[in-house]
Amino acid sequence: MDKFLRKISTLLVYLFLICNSILVLGPVIWTIMASFKKGNNLFSSTFSGIEFTFDHYITLFTDTPYMQWYLNTFILATANMLISLIVVTMTAYVFSRYRFRGKRNTLMSILVLQMFPAFLSMTAIYILLSKANLIDTYTGLLLVYVTGSLPFMTWLVKGYFDAIPTSLDEADKIDGAGHLTIFIQIILPLAKPILVFVGLVSFTG
Repeated sequence: MDKFLRKISTLLVYLFLICNSILVLGPVIWTIMASFKKGNNLFSSTFSGIEFTFDHYITLFTDTPYMQWYLNTFILATANMLISLIVVTMTAYVFSRYRFRGKRNTLMSILVLQMFPAFLSMTAIYILLSKANLIDTYTGLLLVYVTGSLPFMTWLVKGYFDAIPTSLDEADKIDGAGHLTIFIQIILPLAKPILVFVGLVSFTG
């Protein structure tokens, strides 16, 4: 009886995963297929009797600087990911392991700033970037991207660092390790899951 119930539960799990995959991948597949339709068939609800074409892709790659746009996006996403990982991990480590005056107030300020919509600061950001001659530059975009995700990511990674026992730090200090050694050899290897998450979110965000 138990074996039968296990089979039923496994079957239900697989059915759920299949249905979920269809819901997630269905629109993606439909979009890819629609990109091969001719313009007059673009909004057709079926694919039967429709002539497929590569004209859209030919136009995209020959009549527009698409590859340059793609390269710009890739460079910005990669740089944002690397800078965010470095800044967020170091900031979160300081807030997690060090004690200093104003620590709690600073954390609360970061949290409060996250409650305001990002568009409220658009005018101020534009003026600042304009004064610094950073409009339409990689540096200006990176500053906006990195600082925009920094508060939330710092809180997230700090919470993960807090869950790592300080006894590991103390044991390493007994062996003569400094804060940098502990950070690189103890904290970062144990924090790989959250670092992967931060990297992916920073790259796609």
